[in-house]
Amino acid sequence: MTFRPEHELHTRRKGRNVGVGLMLAGFVVLVLALTFTKVTNGDFEMPKAQELTQ
Repeated sequence: MTFRPEHELHTRRKGRNVGVGLMLAGFVVLVLALTFTKVTNGDFEMPKAQELTQ
């Protein structure tokens, strides 16, 4: 059983998909880094629970 060679269109699509995947991974790393920096900066405080006095 022999496999047919990939068509040139599939090769171009694969390259484009790899590029989009790398850009998406870079965006995720950027968001995680910014979140980590904001949380560990010391300025971040959890919202204080408001007491209900009625």
